[in-house]
Amino acid sequence: MISVNICSPTLDLVAPWDDLVQRASPNVFMNPVALTVANETGFARIRVLLAWDDGTEPRKLVGMWAFQVRRISRLWPALLEALPYNYAFLSNPVVDPAFVRDVVPAFLSTIRNSPSLPKVIDLKSFDAEAESFDMLVHALTEQGRAQLRLSESTRPFATPELGVKRSGSTRKKLRQDWNRLSAAGVVDIVNKGAPDTAEAFETFLNLEVAGWKGARGTALLCDAADATFARQMVAALAERGNASVALLRVDGRAIAAQVLMYCGATAYTWKTAFNPDYAKYSPGALLIDKITDELFSSGRIVAIDSCSHEGSFMTQFWAGRRRMADLLVDVGAEKSLAFSLEAARQRGYGSLRRLRDRIRAWSMPAPPKSKKVSFAAHR
Repeated sequence: MISVNICSPTLDLVAPWDDLVQRASPNVFMNPVALTVANETGFARIRVLLAWDDGTEPRKLVGMWAFQVRRISRLWPALLEALPYNYAFLSNPVVDPAFVRDVVPAFLSTIRNSPSLPKVIDLKSFDAEAESFDMLVHALTEQGRAQLRLSESTRPFATPELGVKRSGSTRKKLRQDWNRLSAAGVVDIVNKGAPDTAEAFETFLNLEVAGWKGARGTALLCDAADATFARQMVAALAERGNASVALLRVDGRAIAAQVLMYCGATAYTWKTAFNPDYAKYSPGALLIDKITDELFSSGRIVAIDSCSHEGSFMTQFWAGRRRMADLLVDVGAEKSLAFSLEAARQRGYGSLRRLRDRIRAWSMPAPPKSKKVSFAAHR
């Protein structure tokens, strides 16, 4: 027997969560530690669906799915968004594979029958290769619920079998950049877990705001609420061994930082920053390259999710890819006005973004005629 309840996130969920992620496909952004920080700081209004196997004693958590309740404006219908807070990059529920055929339909039915939850669900950055995706589409189709696939893409993804490309121009440039950087001083890499994470995260924040994100006003430190949430979330995750900050240093001074998160045997390269004065050495790419090897050699990590899009610099040296999809679904009995309005809004937004990208491409100068590989900034 599967039962589902709806609740706010609390730290009481940590123990059953830790048990669940040993069996389920991971999603670090559903970690109740991060959800609790987001909810208690007011960064997001979060509701959590918990699926329990009532056939065991004590009952066992077999599924978890968190959403933020979001409203564009006071006049706009509320909807559920399965990226549970800003700066989350994966929508998938965390479900025990032995129960996925029962849990996913039960989640949808619970939302449909709840008087307090919106019926329209925004599912951005859903891993289309996860078993939960196929089950979700099947359940929606079988129940006759409205669903709109807004976009499909791929995400750079690494495993020991499909890790860093070991040959070609990318590998050659990484070796050259490392050698040139080593000539500038003593180079080392440290990966700071608790209790040193907070200090390392401040280093990351300062590097980020000093770079192009600071100039554009999109760095975490450009918004006090964003910075407060990020600090508390990373600290809370690090305290449980679920986050760390890797630093690339020259003569003891950090020139690049990579914030890492962990769920089960998967690592997530959440955010990257680097000192623009060292841009010619591709410090962000060098750090990712070295930390990838370090994570896989530890024996604890079997996959790394880039949390990034196909056009990011990771595409150039990670061979693996994951199919991703953005969906909009309506679990109500009939297609609602809220679904139609949100579908029109997202289609319009997508068209404007594509137009913006074309205008930027037209206005950019032609690249120099050179075979030299370059690495774009990451997130």
